[in-house]
Amino acid sequence: MHPRRPEGFDGLGYRGGGREEPCPGVRPFGGAAEMGHWVTTPPDIPGSRNLHWGEKTPPYGAGTPLGAAGLNEEPSLGAGGPGAEQLNRFAGFGIGLASLFTENVLAHPCIVLRRQCQVNYHARNYHLTPFTIVNIMYSINKTQGPRALWKGMGSTFIVQGITLGTEGIVSEFTPLPRELSHKWNLKQIGGHLLLKGLTHVIAMPFYSASLIETVQSEIIRDNPGILDCVKEGIGRVVGMGVPHSKRLLPLMVLIFPTALHGVLHYVISSVVQKLVLLFLKRESSHSLPTESSTSVQSMLDAYFPELIASFAASLCADVMLYPLETVLHRLHIQGTRTIIDNTDLGYEVLPINTQYEGMRDCINTIKREEGMLGFYKGFGAVVVQYTLHVAVLQLTKIIYSTLLQNVS
Repeated sequence: MHPRRPEGFDGLGYRGGGREEPCPGVRPFGGAAEMGHWVTTPPDIPGSRNLHWGEKTPPYGAGTPLGAAGLNEEPSLGAGGPGAEQLNRFAGFGIGLASLFTENVLAHPCIVLRRQCQVNYHARNYHLTPFTIVNIMYSINKTQGPRALWKGMGSTFIVQGITLGTEGIVSEFTPLPRELSHKWNLKQIGGHLLLKGLTHVIAMPFYSASLIETVQSEIIRDNPGILDCVKEGIGRVVGMGVPHSKRLLPLMVLIFPTALHGVLHYVISSVVQKLVLLFLKRESSHSLPTESSTSVQSMLDAYFPELIASFAASLCADVMLYPLETVLHRLHIQGTRTIIDNTDLGYEVLPINTQYEGMRDCINTIKREEGMLGFYKGFGAVVVQYTLHVAVLQLTKIIYSTLLQNVS
């Protein structure tokens, strides 16, 4: 009994030596390229991919090793299995949370010491390298305890919340755009930057109160409440609260440097982030998928470019605006009767008795009495801060890659 199947029959891609006779109204599949039209594109799950505005999830098999697999090959599920799919949904949230934790919690001791060095005009040691910063951190922690390096962390979160809330409220009740559209123009950019500057001006009194909490020495510091920075900020606006000296600068003098620093920081970080994302996107488009490329690496490439761009943007903005930040902090702290730690020794306290008349006088005084490096006092803390950030990002990447490989 002879089989009815031709010898050249090999499934859907039948190209036998005989005559092809497809059924009426039925067209045979030509290959993997045509299969893409018969596969439903999965819906976009919020948080499952690092999608940008206007982007959609690519079709199944597009740009992945699975799409290049032939019909007669058994495609490897890799990170597309059920376990990896569930892990993929929370990967963006977990990686972003690790980055947020590093920026606002783990790096807070660096922010505290950086601000103390910036406002300490007595200091002989400028702490331009991370080695001296780590040494003084150890000394302060030994003499005052761990709380000395974590003070004011709650107030920094409150200031961030006030800033975001103010930006949302102002954008709702004014024509100032909160986000730029793709078809932006100069008028829209001007309104957007005006919104940013106005937001920083409204949050300025609370920023001053938070700055005082972070630089005030733990030796003479009372236990502040969570909302003390809000109370102190309102008190400074209405002229009530803790008594200040006559050297306290009025808020009108602080408006320009505060708005200038906030707007410039936003502009620099936004431009650098866009450029880095464009560069990484171009690099990834030039690298064609090979047999050695895995779905694990593809998923890592989908999450980490934006984190790298955000890291580079913050680093560039902080480095470029560090001298302006030094001037801004000295103006905010003047006349508040704040006593800080001695950043040369780590076990004494010093009063702040500056007499700057404004931003220009502060710049000229620092240049004349402390030199150009006086604008970079405490710069080693920035190096330590972003080194920790890189270490956490790398550790998160290793952990995520290991989990995906185990699941696959």
